[in-house]
Amino acid sequence: MNNNSLSGLTPVFFLQTFILELMHASEQQGQKHCEQLIEHIAKTAGCFFEETYREETHKSELLDKESYTELILGLKNNIGGKFSLVSSNPDCITVTNSCCPFGDRVTNFPELCRMTSSVFGGIAARNFGYAKVEIKQSIARHDGKCEVCVYTNPNAAKDRPGMEYTDTTPVKEMQDINELHSRIEQSMQQIWRKQSKQPAKKHQPPAIIAKSPTMQKILQAIEVIAPTLATVLIQGQTGVGKELIARAIHAMSDRCNKPFIPINCGAIPESLIESALFGHEKGAFTGAIEVHQGYFERAEGGTLFLDEVDTLSPAAQTRLLRVLQEGELERVGGKQTLSVDLRIISATNNNLEELVKQGLFRNDLYYRINVVRLSIPPLAERPEDMPYLVQLIVQRLSKKYNKAVESVSREVMQKIRAYPWPGNVRELENILERSILFATGNEMTELDLPLPVKALNLEQWKDIKEQALGKAEQAFLESALKQHQGDVKKTAEDMGITSRAVYTKLKKYGVNLAEYRKT
Repeated sequence: MNNNSLSGLTPVFFLQTFILELMHASEQQGQKHCEQLIEHIAKTAGCFFEETYREETHKSELLDKESYTELILGLKNNIGGKFSLVSSNPDCITVTNSCCPFGDRVTNFPELCRMTSSVFGGIAARNFGYAKVEIKQSIARHDGKCEVCVYTNPNAAKDRPGMEYTDTTPVKEMQDINELHSRIEQSMQQIWRKQSKQPAKKHQPPAIIAKSPTMQKILQAIEVIAPTLATVLIQGQTGVGKELIARAIHAMSDRCNKPFIPINCGAIPESLIESALFGHEKGAFTGAIEVHQGYFERAEGGTLFLDEVDTLSPAAQTRLLRVLQEGELERVGGKQTLSVDLRIISATNNNLEELVKQGLFRNDLYYRINVVRLSIPPLAERPEDMPYLVQLIVQRLSKKYNKAVESVSREVMQKIRAYPWPGNVRELENILERSILFATGNEMTELDLPLPVKALNLEQWKDIKEQALGKAEQAFLESALKQHQGDVKKTAEDMGITSRAVYTKLKKYGVNLAEYRKT
């Protein structure tokens, strides 16, 4: 074995690698295991770090703000971070960081930010009685730096996002979110079990993954708006799961025992959209041989989900506005006014404000459907959700195709994290489904996913150019030294530079002149 291959190994690098591999291994164990592991490590390690600091500084009393700041900065900087204090006041301590202690590969595991949060929060809560940790920016989420706010005053932290710690009980907010998540999923699965007539192997209950802060806010919004009568507009790119959020709102509402009718307005021909939505009377047009109840009537008492609502024709928009304003409709070709009681949830992947400005969407209708707006972020902005989504999809596909695949390899997960996913969750499902068909064993090791080639900016090109020239110059320098047996003067003549310049380059490239001279 070549011992030189490990010459660059340091304790910090070893621990970075160990932690990152531990995170990858824990991902494979299911959705809750990873976060539970992080919390357990952070709680026990935080206590140890604090006790070590107390022994070294001979402090037995509660830490003050200055000592606390010294502890958390020293803790991070001694393992490879570049943390510094931004501000400190009686309510909040803010620190920033330009180099992650976990190394560059932390971008594969943004969940590790929770470890920092729990160490900081746990120590603060033990000494100040309360803490809430808000990670405003994070290297792991490609923000370029970290900015962490530790609130020690519950009143100042009241309207701030983040994880809450009281004395030795961490992550109260996370526990609340998990309980809310469970309530929503249970409600959705109850409805699914009542309505599903298909074999469970082909059709599985809906599930929302919400580990990212933005999706957790969506869950909180669902709980607030579901019991109300407010119309909801869900905005988001194609494939982010807008219908899933609409189903969750319905499941958590008082209408949960009534129908949920999803309609893709863009998939219905314009000539048929009014008849499909509002129904028609016998003889209303050629081929109308009997009375037809539209989707609005079929959704009576329940929820009607209008996906791609921006594709509605002007006439259909006018009819929809009347339903929203008056709770009444008339079938196409009919003269009788029908009362309807239903909730309307609309969705779009376009900017409705722009369509209103262009005269393509009614302004009054826009305000009627936009009483509450939920914006679903694209998958690329939800890195915390990625491993849990992958795990859920792989498990479902394995069951669907009777495969033994339980997880994906580290290399596959790195590919998944690096890809921008323009098709969002739907694209992720399709790619994994295609790959799992050819997978063998209990781990998916191949993923047919081309990585995008990023355009280089001027500074990146200069760096690449400089590195290439440097390698070529070093190779020529070493070749000349070998040819002239370490004679600096002759080497300088070959390179067309001075002897002094040769010595400068020897130092620059770390070349040992003695190795080339005759002994």
